[in-house]
Amino acid sequence: MDRDFQHLGTGGRTVARLAGETRTLVLGSVWLAVALAWLVLLWTAASLPPAATGPGGWLIELLPFPEAGGLLAAFAQLCLSPETAAGSFPRAAALVLMWFLMAVATMLPSAAPMIRTYCEIADTAARAEKHAVHPWVLVAGYLTVWLAAAAAFAALTLGIQAVAPDDPRHAGWVAAAALALAGAWQFSSLKEACLTKCRAPFSTLFGRWSNRARGVYRLGMEQGLWCLGCCWALMLVMFAVGIMNIFWMALIGLFAIVEKTGNGQVIGRIAGTILLVWAVTLLVISA
Repeated sequence: MDRDFQHLGTGGRTVARLAGETRTLVLGSVWLAVALAWLVLLWTAASLPPAATGPGGWLIELLPFPEAGGLLAAFAQLCLSPETAAGSFPRAAALVLMWFLMAVATMLPSAAPMIRTYCEIADTAARAEKHAVHPWVLVAGYLTVWLAAAAAFAALTLGIQAVAPDDPRHAGWVAAAALALAGAWQFSSLKEACLTKCRAPFSTLFGRWSNRARGVYRLGMEQGLWCLGCCWALMLVMFAVGIMNIFWMALIGLFAIVEKTGNGQVIGRIAGTILLVWAVTLLVISA
């Protein structure tokens, strides 16, 4: 049924329409995030070694971008240079922000069906003259989970950089471990259970419906936890390819969309197999 969401107000209608136009939301958010991330990388390339940005980083030196300055340069320096203020609060905060932006860029687009479903239920409630909490409250709950995950990934980044010597073999082992864990998770029953919840958000949203902001916020967090359960291991791939490798950010985001909107286990199993083979290859090379 074609809905105009007239009972949600201007902000709610905007969210509903964006969530309904999955292609617009996906392409807009992903490409905007990619463009901004590329701008950061390109603008700061003059002060960073090519290896810091992952495979293909040397190509940045060929582009005529000026050297970065100010807060942008400081942010990139903190994120990409382990030797800079390692373990300090500014570096930790920069890493949290970086991982959160990565999560928003790669995971929020795949949440579009869930946001759309909530808007449909909220609009139906509003038509019946029942109170409906603004959709942004649901989105805020969803993003809170990924903000907490970003803090965990930032802590993991600092921990790996603190205990792993600057040695290619150690880097290979860390990358292989990350890939092996990500690959193995694709075959787990818990991953499949989380994916099932992500693919069918209606039962959760309708069955746990609330007309209070706190309840809707918790619903957003619950859906965020299911999404995190699906995709947390995929984020570990960034430790193998470079934590600010824009190409892989986009690839992981695209895979999350395809997996959550598809059916069956074939795509996930193929991805898991590729990651496991990649892990074994890195172990052989690093031996």
